[in-house]
Amino acid sequence: MSKIERRKPCTKRWRNLWRENVRFAKQVCSENVSTQFLTTLTRDFQLSVKNGDLQVINGQWYVTHLGLLRLARREKCRGIHVEAVDSPCDSATSRFVLKATVYPSKNSSGFVGYGDADPSNVSFFVHGAEMRVAETRAVNRALRKAYGIGICTVEEIGAAAESPQVSQELKKLPPQATNGNGSRTVRDRRCQVIRRHQLNPNLVKSYATDFCGVKALRDATRDQVEAFVAHLGDWAEKDRAALLCQLNSYPGQKEGAA
Repeated sequence: MSKIERRKPCTKRWRNLWRENVRFAKQVCSENVSTQFLTTLTRDFQLSVKNGDLQVINGQWYVTHLGLLRLARREKCRGIHVEAVDSPCDSATSRFVLKATVYPSKNSSGFVGYGDADPSNVSFFVHGAEMRVAETRAVNRALRKAYGIGICTVEEIGAAAESPQVSQELKKLPPQATNGNGSRTVRDRRCQVIRRHQLNPNLVKSYATDFCGVKALRDATRDQVEAFVAHLGDWAEKDRAALLCQLNSYPGQKEGAA
């Protein structure tokens, strides 16, 4: 077993990170969140809201898989081993249980975590990928044990993390069809980006209108929309947290999905 990590001193570097975290938290979250708890997460684990290490759901802080992996790399984690637990797994019903063991130091005996996933406890957007979700959850739990993080991860709560309004809007999106020559239409590609990164369709529509410089999206040219879709996908891949800040700067709309 590795030694429990000592609290890091509140140096200038950590104070700067804390101020940045508070600023981005206020931009991303409309509701009030606990800055006192954010102070602890910043000081002890150097987690960054801007970089997507932390998220707020229903006013509560959650750590992300990305944040845990970055923490493991900073702490020079020695390795992570993952294996399936055969007896409870059933590929026919898409139920999987995986076991992860994290070795934070050379002489550590390992910290074990289990993760399960089936269609009933994963997001609508990842149906068919239950085994990968189970692996992520197992790794997350093992990493949280290894480094003493008591808060749950976003990936562990699954479908409960989705806003009911956003979920209904996303389910209304058309299937990812292709045109005659096998390539996706511009609208299909936009819907694919929204699904993949779980973005609010109405806010994406507002951003698209602003990006294209038109009063209504239907007034934009095909080239403008293609440029926007390419920009949206690239930004979502590189810095989803910053993209969410941009999208949340637009007022919510009651119109149909983009």
